[in-house]
Amino acid sequence: MDDIVGEITSPLSNTGYGGITGSPGGPILLLTNIIRLMFVGAGIFSFINILVAGFGFMTAGGDSKKITDAWNKIWQSLLGLIFIVGSFALAAVFGQILFGDATFILNPKIYGPGQ
Repeated sequence: MDDIVGEITSPLSNTGYGGITGSPGGPILLLTNIIRLMFVGAGIFSFINILVAGFGFMTAGGDSKKITDAWNKIWQSLLGLIFIVGSFALAAVFGQILFGDATFILNPKIYGPGQ
């Protein structure tokens, strides 16, 4: 008889203690996830800022101060997105130049004694 739900395996059964014999784990994985979360949060924040500034621009009604404020907010949001994308590009370039792998800095791997 087949299981309706399926089989659940322990995550520790494949990677060993602390991820030593598998993918990176411990503090490196935590730091990588925090950095990715920060980049996603910054992108979402920039997108929302652009939407709010666009709405402010459309409802300015010819008021030059409101139009200037909206353009400044749009420009600052776009500049923030450029910094986010630029940091990924620089990390890839430096990873390729220094380590021969463009994803080396973005996806660090720690090899343990079993590898």
